[in-house]
Amino acid sequence: MAGDTINIIDKSDLQDPERRGVMGIGIATGAVAAVGAGAACIPFIDSMNPTADVLAKATTEIDISDIAVGEVRTVIWQGKPVFVMHRTPEQIAGVQDNDGGKDPQADSERTQKPEWLIVVGVCTHLGCIPNTADYGWFCPCHGSVYDYSGRILEGPAPFNLEVPDYEFLTDTTVRIGKQV
Repeated sequence: MAGDTINIIDKSDLQDPERRGVMGIGIATGAVAAVGAGAACIPFIDSMNPTADVLAKATTEIDISDIAVGEVRTVIWQGKPVFVMHRTPEQIAGVQDNDGGKDPQADSERTQKPEWLIVVGVCTHLGCIPNTADYGWFCPCHGSVYDYSGRILEGPAPFNLEVPDYEFLTDTTVRIGKQV
């Protein structure tokens, strides 16, 4: 191997400003490609958002000004019945004395204003619709009994009637559901 020469790289070539410029172009190209790929994903991610018709069903506003004391109005929210009850002072006093039966919960935890009870009207046993009764609600399918706070007192239902998210917008208007 006589006559072979070994080329030694001159380290000054690595300090060449033109060489660093080429590396900068490569980094900039990679950054632009990453931003472009991210921008291309936006329509796909946006397609996962709920549609306008779904958002329209997310909340229901109700005028409660014409619900008389002692009356229950049933409204539909997200395809489920919701009982809106304007409770009498006697009904309020009757439910404040106890915390319910199987699923103890204070009445004050279930209402924002004592005179108004808002619960999803679906029995927590098998999804039947309870009827109003002299003590609250009665599910005729299997005999579950709920008080005027929607708490389960007896029967096979394991839980109280669900209290949906709601807020009083005015003294006479309630919005059921979360604003999205």
